[in-house]
Parts: sequence; C-alpha cells; structure tokens
Amino acid sequence: MRAALIQMPVTRNKEENIKTAVRRLREVKARGADIAVLPEMFCCPYDSACFRTFGEGPGGQAQSALSALAKELELYVVGGSLPELEGDAVYNTSYVYGREGELLAKHRKAHLFDIDVEGGQRFRESDTLSPGNAVTTFETEFGTMGLCICFDLRFEELARCMCLRGAKCVFVPAAFNMTTGPAHWELLFRQRAVDNQCFTVGVSPARDETEAYVAYGNSIAVDPWGSVLCRAGAGEATLYADLDFRQVDAVRRQLPILSARRTDLYEVREKA
Repeated sequence: MRAALIQMPVTRNKEENIKTAVRRLREVKARGADIAVLPEMFCCPYDSACFRTFGEGPGGQAQSALSALAKELELYVVGGSLPELEGDAVYNTSYVYGREGELLAKHRKAHLFDIDVEGGQRFRESDTLSPGNAVTTFETEFGTMGLCICFDLRFEELARCMCLRGAKCVFVPAAFNMTTGPAHWELLFRQRAVDNQCFTVGVSPARDETEAYVAYGNSIAVDPWGSVLCRAGAGEATLYADLDFRQVDAVRRQLPILSARRTDLYEVREKA
C-alpha cells in the first residue's frame, strides 16, 4: 500500500487550506498513492480561539470536499483532523473516506493536549475541546488500519488496542511543537511501531514560525522493525511510503509478542 504523507501549510483562510489539500490529493493520486494522510487541523490554525470559528457539523465544507475527492480519485483519504461541532461541544476529529467516498471511520481525539512544560510549551485543549472515547480502526482491502490523533500516541494502551483488533498500520495526524517534537516525535513513532509490530505514519502541518503555536513538522513513517522509512523536514513536503504488510506478518511471527502476552499478569483485580 503506497501511503502519501502530505505536510502542507495551514493558513488562517479555511477555503484556501481546503484548496491546498485538494490540490495535493490530486498530485499524490497521480503518483500512485493508495491512501493519503493530511495533518492535524489541516484547515484550521492550531489556536484555541479558532477552533469553534473554523468548526463544522456533519457534512461540512471540508468533509464534503474530502468525501467527493476520495470518490472521484478512488483514493483512501485520512482527512487529518478538523474541529467538529456537535451542540455546544467541539471535538478534534479525524474522518477517513474510502475509495467510493464513504465514511469509513471517525476518530475524536481522546487524550486532550493539556501540557505546561517548564521553560517550554504551554497549551490547554480542554479549555475549548471535548474528548472522544473510542478506539478507532477501519477496514481496507489491505487489511485493518488504526487511527488516532497526536497526543493519543503517548498512550501505549490505545495503540495496543488497535493492534489487538488487527491493525497493521496506525495513522496519526499530529502537530507536535518545538518543545515536544525534537524530544519525542521520532522516539514515539518508533516506539509504538516496535511495541506493536506495526507500521506507524505521522503527518504534521508544515512549520510556520509566525504562528503562536509552531508545529514541528517532520512527518514520518516507521516500519514494524522500528526503522524510519521516510521523514520530512520543517517545510511543505509530500512523502511516499510503500508499506509491505508481509513485513508485519513476518515480524509478528519471528517475535510473537502480541500472541504471547500474559493477560493473567495484567488483570485489574478488585480490592478485597
């Protein structure tokens, strides 16, 4: 399966961001992509003040554009994420569309990005956003795939649950920053790949030093052995990763970690 990682710039013009995504999706289809992945908040600045303004309900502008293009191009599209409006709540939500434009999956970011790193980044998604509560996988002709968003990747249990469902690759629209990115970005993608013997694919917005929140960039794909297949720099880029899922089967056969897990050791027992 050829995956296209679209590290695109995100501006304060939603329509322009959607046009950029559409153009880039057409380009990757022409290069043989089977699945294309957009960044976290691909049509909205990563700014709490923008989430509700740029948000949309079911069938909104960004969702309709991605669904229509997935059908036209016969391309799987992991639509990064966008602010989803439901009543008074705003969710950081990723939509996945199949080759016929159908909605295959919807993941609401479960672990909100509330951090205060001394001498570094401070951000509180929970001031604006509500958390999701689901483990998300979806089916393709290549097998089962997993989906989570950015800060979700730090919680190993979520990735393990996806892979116990059969996920061969975990897709992660993400926007690490200039504090956490240099420290943990590659480490986490390699760690989750090795822990779960799967591919991991992370896609970030391109870096914009003029914004209050500066994304790290460095979109990445890692194989089940923990080797980096491709990695971008800071700026606008499109990467391609050819994912051979026979490698997942081979690694899991040679090092049977998932099948050898001792569930009896990890049971949560009620206190007497």
